[in-house]
Formats: sequence, C-alpha cells, structure tokens
Amino acid sequence: MTTDILRDFERVSPDLVRQASEFQAAILADVNGRRGALHGRIAALRPRMKLAGPALTVDVRPGDNLMIHAAISLARPGDVLVIDGKGDQTAALMGTIMMTACKQLGLAGVVIDGAVRDSLEIDEMDYPVFSFGTNPNGPTKNVPGRIGHPVSIGGVTVRSGDLVVADADGVVVIERERVEGLLPLARKKVDDESARIAAIRQGNTAASWLDAALRTAGVLKQGESL
Repeated sequence: MTTDILRDFERVSPDLVRQASEFQAAILADVNGRRGALHGRIAALRPRMKLAGPALTVDVRPGDNLMIHAAISLARPGDVLVIDGKGDQTAALMGTIMMTACKQLGLAGVVIDGAVRDSLEIDEMDYPVFSFGTNPNGPTKNVPGRIGHPVSIGGVTVRSGDLVVADADGVVVIERERVEGLLPLARKKVDDESARIAAIRQGNTAASWLDAALRTAGVLKQGESL
C-alpha cells in the first residue's frame, strides 16, 4: 500500500470519546487553552447536529473527492472523517450517496473544509455534517491525495486518532494524548459555570473580576470602581 495512505494509527479510546461527548465543544476548547477550535466557516449543516469521535484525516485537491471514497472504505465505526478540502466552495465533495454510506458503516460524522450538497436529504437523514457551506456542482474523481496524514483544517492541525467534538457552536479538535487529562477540567468548568448561572439568577449579576481587569487595562484608575 502506498505511503500516501496510513492505515495504522492509535485512536482516542471509545470510553474517552463517550466521556468527551457529554461536553459542549466550547467547554472542551476552553479547558484546552482556547485552542483547537476550527475556523467558524466550518459549521453544522443544521444546529441540532453534533458528533464526537477519533479523526480519520483526508487530504484532497480542491473539487476532487477520489480520496474521500477511499477513506470511507478504510474507516472504522465511530470514526469522524476530517477532510481538508482547501476551503473550496466551487463544487461539493460529498452528497447523499456518500453520506448514506458513512451512516451505514457507523461513522460518527463528517467535518469538511469544503462544500457538500443534497443538504435537505442529509438533514432528513439526521447525519452530522460540518462543512464550509453547500454547492450543487459535483466533484471530479481524478486527483490523488492522502489519508491518515496530518492535515491543516480551519487553522488547526489535525492528526488521525485525535478527538473531534462538534456541535452548534462549531468544531474543536484535541490531541489524543491530552484528552484524558482535560476531562476532569471540563467537568469542573461545567460545575463552576452552573454555579455562576445559578448565582446570576438569584440577582448576583456583577462580575467579581471586572473592576480589577479594567484597572489592569488602564480603563479605571487605581482605587476606582465602576
């Protein structure tokens, strides 16, 4: 098999995927140092869509989906196809036929820096797809690419096996080795935010840190308060 296709890599474990899927993408991005969030151009086809799973990376030339077909054949149940489509919107790289195959094979979803089509049918399938919009044009199937190699998508480097979590806010990718250590931080952040929201609802709307931050920024003088 050509070295353009890497079959063997370690995936984030199903147990860690399950635990991570309980959190919003925003929570995971925050505890990951506000890193790993893909550019907002890559968004859910429908706000209700969400996914979590290990990445299977695909690198294609703009407008060509040959390697996506190959990746679908190689993917394992639970994988998320993460496709570097180079931000091209002139042709859709996937549509109903390919998405149906992904769903049938048990793939967790698709993240693509490029366009898709048949969006109403994908909506009816309720299959999670995060893309850079839609386009009715079909792709070519002629140009080689790579599978399993690191890709840069939406400003983030993604390796096969890394954790992908996506929801209405967008897509976040966390390095496989970091996931286990971040989960307790995510749980604490959820608890802390829940407590803060409860306090706000009781009338404590003031942000305790705000005056100090304004003084540090030079907006307020020392000793001044809002």
